[in-house]
Amino acid sequence: MLEDATFKTILNSAPLISIDILVKKNGKVLLGKRSNKPAQGYFFSTGGRIYKNETIYNAMSRIAFNELNIELKSTPKFIGVFEHFYDDSIYENISTHYVNIAYEYEIEEIPDLPNEQHSEYKWFTVSELLENKLVHKYTKDYFRN
Repeated sequence: MLEDATFKTILNSAPLISIDILVKKNGKVLLGKRSNKPAQGYFFSTGGRIYKNETIYNAMSRIAFNELNIELKSTPKFIGVFEHFYDDSIYENISTHYVNIAYEYEIEEIPDLPNEQHSEYKWFTVSELLENKLVHKYTKDYFRN
């Protein structure tokens, strides 16, 4: 984990590489309402940044456990690479730029979901999330052709 001052410098100077995991069950997608900046207050897919010297699979496993309380039983399906640009971040007057690797993962059981990153969770059909104003545009991008 990075020290706060180091992370602030990196965030102000370079893009972050992150993974989003689109959790699906019975044709619906699980989204969490973000508690933190950026995208605070919007429904968004679960995800997080990749740490230095961490493999993509290890990052996926860590993110799935920390944000969803699940252990991956298989490798999530690759969707694509996306860019996310935000005017804000956890620091005042610093924007955020993510190079985001998106995956989808079908689950069998709904876990007890943690509330550190998201204040609530909701299941959406693709058409519902595309129409909902509280679903962030970057999450909608995963489902637009």
